[in-house]
Amino acid sequence: MEVLFDIPILGFVLQFIAYLIEAVTTTNLAPQTLQLATPIALGALCGIMNERSGIVNIGIEGMMLTAAFVGFMVAMLVHEAMPQSEPTAIFGFTPALVIGILAAIGAGMLVSALHAWLCVTVRADQIISGTVINIIALGLTGYLNRLIQPTGSAGTLDPFRPPEFLVDLPVVGWIFRMFLAVGPITMSVIVFVIILQILLFRSRWGLRTRAVGEHPRAADTVGIDVLKLRYRNVILGGIFAGLAGAWLTLEFNQSFQNGMTANRGFIALAAVIFGRWTPIGAFGGALLFMFSEALGIAIRSNPPEGDLGVFLSGIQAAYPSLYNNAFGAMPYLLTLIVLAGVVGRSVAPAAVGRPYVKEGAS
Repeated sequence: MEVLFDIPILGFVLQFIAYLIEAVTTTNLAPQTLQLATPIALGALCGIMNERSGIVNIGIEGMMLTAAFVGFMVAMLVHEAMPQSEPTAIFGFTPALVIGILAAIGAGMLVSALHAWLCVTVRADQIISGTVINIIALGLTGYLNRLIQPTGSAGTLDPFRPPEFLVDLPVVGWIFRMFLAVGPITMSVIVFVIILQILLFRSRWGLRTRAVGEHPRAADTVGIDVLKLRYRNVILGGIFAGLAGAWLTLEFNQSFQNGMTANRGFIALAAVIFGRWTPIGAFGGALLFMFSEALGIAIRSNPPEGDLGVFLSGIQAAYPSLYNNAFGAMPYLLTLIVLAGVVGRSVAPAAVGRPYVKEGAS
């Protein structure tokens, strides 16, 4: 095998593949990819709940940012009121963190309710509604953050530590590490993806949701309350946006920074399109988009050996800023590639973006 590594160009490719296999199976690359993909996947589930019901939601970014701010502030205030609370042995839950997560979910649902009211009742342009939510969330959270200037924190949730015999199993050990050596919000993503996939395509609610997103007039004629179902699904979708915000400030970070969502809501929309409006497909898209960023972290902390390592080290020494930012920019580059190459092949729900007016209503 080492002889093949000496072949020009092909040797670099083979060294890179060998490094990937080693990094996935022996390092934290797999769980780190899942961690970074968590807000993208949760935002995508929010988008699927909306768009399968016929409502475009580009306001996921604003919903996530609002939830991150509210969750952090509420958790901090509760922590200051109950500073002696002991964290649980698993995940390190405290009353402050639990209440902060619930507050983040509530904030996500509240902003989603605003979006539902504008799109369903007012029948405003759905793109404009989402844009307004993003602008207000960015400005309001930034202003309040500077006004309050928080100095404390409720801390963060702890990752779970799976038994060593599981993660050390040959061939499949890295899978247990990926899905178990993470925090509770990250761990819950795969559960939500499977449940929503089953409900959307194997339940009465899922059939009605898809009918409302495809042919709302036909759904109305068979007794489905189109407006009520859209309201309910958009608001429930806010739960996922709220959890994504909670992940940012209560599991991944222990502080709030202005604009910390960093366009993750828009990448989530790209994951929805990439996954063809299915939870499992969107989850796969989120993993794909964030794998490159996790790989960059892995290479910086544990560079590959051989000529590939020498080559990368040379680039890092000559262009340190470019090297450090290249992998961080990859998710956004992949998003552009997906939007350019997949959009035309993915078919959105037929009625998405179209306000529904019940017959006889003005």
